[in-house]
Amino acid sequence: MKLLIAGAGSIVSDFLPITKDLKNTKLVGIAGTTSDLDHMKEYQAKYSIEKIYTDYDQALKETNADTVYVAVPNSLHYSFAKKALLAGKNVICEKPFTVKYDEFKELKQIAKEKQLILVEAITNQYLTNYKNLKQSLSEVGEIKIVSMNYSQYSHRYDAFKQGKVLPVFDPKKGGGALMDLNIYNIHFLVGLFGMPKKVEYHANIERGVDTSGILTLDYDNFKAVSITAKDVAAPVTSLIEAEKETIIVNGPANVMNSFDIVNHQNKIQHVDDKIYIHRMYEEFVAFEKMIDNNDLDKDKKALEHSDQVMQIVEQAVKSAGLKLD
Repeated sequence: MKLLIAGAGSIVSDFLPITKDLKNTKLVGIAGTTSDLDHMKEYQAKYSIEKIYTDYDQALKETNADTVYVAVPNSLHYSFAKKALLAGKNVICEKPFTVKYDEFKELKQIAKEKQLILVEAITNQYLTNYKNLKQSLSEVGEIKIVSMNYSQYSHRYDAFKQGKVLPVFDPKKGGGALMDLNIYNIHFLVGLFGMPKKVEYHANIERGVDTSGILTLDYDNFKAVSITAKDVAAPVTSLIEAEKETIIVNGPANVMNSFDIVNHQNKIQHVDDKIYIHRMYEEFVAFEKMIDNNDLDKDKKALEHSDQVMQIVEQAVKSAGLKLD
């Protein structure tokens, strides 16, 4: 995989250290803004990136990349991914795929017509611990309640309260708790249980953006609730409560540090089978294989999953009365 990185923010600095262990990935370029130039030069020197660009269109035209990793702010995912697809590049797009469901559907159609890989970078779907949890569901009995909490006080919230609106709290740029933290929980739930029958989002809204909220998903036989917040902090954990046993997920849904299986409050099994310390490694190994083999069937399954996630997001946005444009 010859990779062009679009973006130079925090997620890129988080991703780059694992590239030394991605044996089939070559970093042929990074594209950012002029204000990113110093960071990009540091990245180039440290991680052997071939070329630096401050013009994304130029990068797409000149680079020999076969794949673009779209790691720009949420509101730019659609336009950056679309340009890459139209330039004949495969696309790995950071979560959330797009701000609007219609944008996602358009990208999916372009990729289909051009026979290109289009996939969402969402860690939990590829983690060994998550796959093992999925297998464990058949042993715990009938599921009754799923509860998730990913509350993380944002250091940008203080600025927001003082009137400075940064992208993470800007509804016009895909900001808010739903689009940031709850995306991980939604992917977690859809990967295990599929599409719910009903979606409702009860949000705390300040100046048009959801700073925190409670998402409820009705699966007929059981109910799921996902709490996420950027204006408060709380222990981050998830519970899958079933008739025989309860599964406790330790840590955020996008990391899946480990999980415990509990029977009447007594721990009977602790599971931690992660194969790499960094959460992003397993997904990018999967992307390497998918792209190198042009595995459109596997990509289709991943897109079907992301499609359900985007439908839930759209319903949640409508339910809460949020306006993202």
